[in-house]
Amino acid sequence: MFKDLVKKNRSYRGYDESRKITREELADFADCARFAPSSVNRQPFRYYLAHEQAQLDAIQPLTGWARALPDKGLPYPGKRPTGFIVICQDTDWEPDLNRFRTDVGIVAQTMLLAATEAGLGGIMIGNFSPQKLSAALALPEHLTPLLIVAFGKPDEEIVLTEALPGENLNYYRDENDVHYVPKRRLDDVLL
Repeated sequence: MFKDLVKKNRSYRGYDESRKITREELADFADCARFAPSSVNRQPFRYYLAHEQAQLDAIQPLTGWARALPDKGLPYPGKRPTGFIVICQDTDWEPDLNRFRTDVGIVAQTMLLAATEAGLGGIMIGNFSPQKLSAALALPEHLTPLLIVAFGKPDEEIVLTEALPGENLNYYRDENDVHYVPKRRLDDVLL
């Protein structure tokens, strides 16, 4: 059952904008994340929850999506996420911005698994300028954005495929805009 949840948790780049994400849903995802392990239990993160249209409009243009598909212009107009959580490090709590990079992935994945269990989806976005995002959201100086997690109701088809050794691992879309994600075979990743 857990493996099914992991397989269903994809990096979605298309959403049904009629399904609005609520502040309560985002807070629940952050609540799940706060229980995640943290190096030396420092718990250095704070979470900016964005669900109102003005917040979404401020964040979306500052994000870069689907580097492997630069000509697609994802997400398409009308297919954008309806919620974001900006994971920030509170430098008053912990000044070393490199010390907790692993923890960022752990809390983001925890949020995405919670969203998947709730019938939603999302994507981690690292392609943004922390300075521009901080300015757009009027974040205090002691909060540094490390990662953006987008959320929404998925509105695209994603297919996992097994890649043979030496095959290209770039994700791609076919003529019907189905998104394919090659994954290395288990035998090829085990030592």
